[in-house]
Amino acid sequence: MLEFFKRNIKGDRVIWLIIGALAIFSLMSVYSASGTLAYKYQGGNATHYLLRQAVLLLMGFFIVFIVHRIPYRYFSKLSLWAYYLAVFLLFVTLIWGMSLNQASRWIMLPGGISFQTSDFAKLALMMYLARVLAIKEKEIKNLKTAFRLLFIPIILVCGLIMPADLSTAVLLFGTAVVLMIIGRVNIRYIGVLIGSAIVAGGLVIAVAFISPETSRVGTWSQRITDFFNEESEGNFQAEQSKIAIATGGFIGKGPGNSVQRNILPHPYSDFIFAIIIEEYGCLIGGLFLISLFVYLFYRVVIIVRKVDRKFGAYVSIGLAAMLSFQAMAHMAVSVNIIPVTGQTLPLVSMGGSSIIITSLAFGVILSVSREVMEREKIIALENSTDEIENQNLSPEVKNEMK
Repeated sequence: MLEFFKRNIKGDRVIWLIIGALAIFSLMSVYSASGTLAYKYQGGNATHYLLRQAVLLLMGFFIVFIVHRIPYRYFSKLSLWAYYLAVFLLFVTLIWGMSLNQASRWIMLPGGISFQTSDFAKLALMMYLARVLAIKEKEIKNLKTAFRLLFIPIILVCGLIMPADLSTAVLLFGTAVVLMIIGRVNIRYIGVLIGSAIVAGGLVIAVAFISPETSRVGTWSQRITDFFNEESEGNFQAEQSKIAIATGGFIGKGPGNSVQRNILPHPYSDFIFAIIIEEYGCLIGGLFLISLFVYLFYRVVIIVRKVDRKFGAYVSIGLAAMLSFQAMAHMAVSVNIIPVTGQTLPLVSMGGSSIIITSLAFGVILSVSREVMEREKIIALENSTDEIENQNLSPEVKNEMK
């Protein structure tokens, strides 16, 4: 088994370890946090959700393994079709999607499986932007071309996500802006994009205010109001999350000893970071988990500095930023730094489509890493061969080479 992993698991080993650590956190915390859900729907059998999460994580590992073996240049070719598919799925979701709390975020796939289309759209948009930034570098120096190739796709995707999931749309937009800054898009052009997005978002909100009974404007407004008013009854989630973190302290209450999991809404997804700190403490549960995502971004930066193709660099940093920003947003909600967003913790929170898309993102990053490491090995081998050959040269030739 060990020999199999050495022979077939390629790419940055540290990123593989980060994936494994996040999966372990996921299994332990979901098993503990899903107790109330199990009592309500499974007759108290929390093992049901543990096994479900384990199966999803195994599927995720399999996806990472398959994707990381594919040369990443193929993802550049697929990104355009992925973008078109994402836009189509977002349209379908907006019109015919499953509605919950006035939010249409899911579509039902054959077999009764629900799929959150915004997760796929985030991945598709990052890959599409990486392709455009890489192969249209000269063309996007023109505002008209940049608007057509970059800005319209960003506004379209974020605009389709926004009515049902404002926080995801804002995070995705911010990540796209960061990627364009890294891709050296003219700052003035990015200012035009931000201005256009504000106008488009204002129009969406204005239309929503006309028919508030069918929109989530009221929910957005209430969450912001609750955030700034600590005495508001609607601030229940944030208060319970802070109680979980405060009572967890530095070392935590121990696995399975969370109290707030029985009080917090969605402790297995939206507030799983708070439950982790309550049970494992700020040191093991909090700082260690934060360091995993920070170090993930750092490792990807190292990879980017060694990539010889621009698409590989852009897609790696874009996907790493997408995962890291989502993780930080989730953690910020738990400690009440920002209003409640409903963002899950990548590869840790209980979920289906989130785990699958996160695994695809990790697979693409590791695909880039694998080719970087293989290229380094080839260069090292060539250099060592040259050294051996030089040792067999005559003294006169060696002097000339010097």
